[in-house]
Amino acid sequence: MRLTPFHVAVQVRDIAEARRFYGGVLGCTEGRSAPEWVDFNLYGHQFVCHLNPALGPQGRLESHFNPVDGHGVPVPHCGVVLESQELHQLVERLKQHSIEWVIEPTTRFPDTPGEQSTLFILDPTGNALEFKSFRQIEKQLFAK
Repeated sequence: MRLTPFHVAVQVRDIAEARRFYGGVLGCTEGRSAPEWVDFNLYGHQFVCHLNPALGPQGRLESHFNPVDGHGVPVPHCGVVLESQELHQLVERLKQHSIEWVIEPTTRFPDTPGEQSTLFILDPTGNALEFKSFRQIEKQLFAK
């Protein structure tokens, strides 16, 4: 099966702040935009930030945290599966920007078909993002 880009849309409290985070911190290029939304290229996927004025300038979304292998995983969350080198580069970029970890870069499910390197962060509005990699994406992504 050929994988195609996904589209995900999240709400943000401030479009300029979203541009600084997704463009400046994560390094995503910007696509189309309007005063109330902006598209970003998130590793080849369409990631759209929609302004929610009801959040206010200091508003934050709240996540539920599910226990998974000893970590509190934020739900809902979205993210991208990267090649190992891309994940390493992202970790270094996040460290340069002093981003706070929800879950620090770690290896989960070691020595199983689902072994993966992963990290969780929040954007300024509180949207939870996961970035992960597998040694062999094609074999491990949907392994049982």
